[in-house]
Amino acid sequence: MAESENNEPTEAPSIEAQAQAQTGQQQIRLRIDQKSMSTTYANAFRSSTTAEEVMLDFGLNQVIQARPAGEAQPNEPVGEILFDINNRIVLNYYTAKRLAITIGQIIRRYEDQFGELKLNVADRATGASN
Repeated sequence: MAESENNEPTEAPSIEAQAQAQTGQQQIRLRIDQKSMSTTYANAFRSSTTAEEVMLDFGLNQVIQARPAGEAQPNEPVGEILFDINNRIVLNYYTAKRLAITIGQIIRRYEDQFGELKLNVADRATGASN
């Protein structure tokens, strides 16, 4: 659901209404071809932009252990994280905005049903208050 200017929930435009707004046509048939689709899991992303596009890189954060803490030299990190990028998605700003709105709606519905998603790991620990 979207929100109106006075912050009251309003229904999101239907697929038909979005198609008419984008194409100027009354009816449009959407055919989806998933033959070449692949599925990839990501636990991390990074973004970069140009004047015309938004680039999203998706991949996995992987912890790499260095030397054990007792064997490390002073000021030497005891580990590092490798960001292994698997996919890059390039969007124009219009599509990026539609994606941001859609993801926002999906997260809002999830939190309404299951509770707030806490991004800070310490806040998610059992017994942590608010």
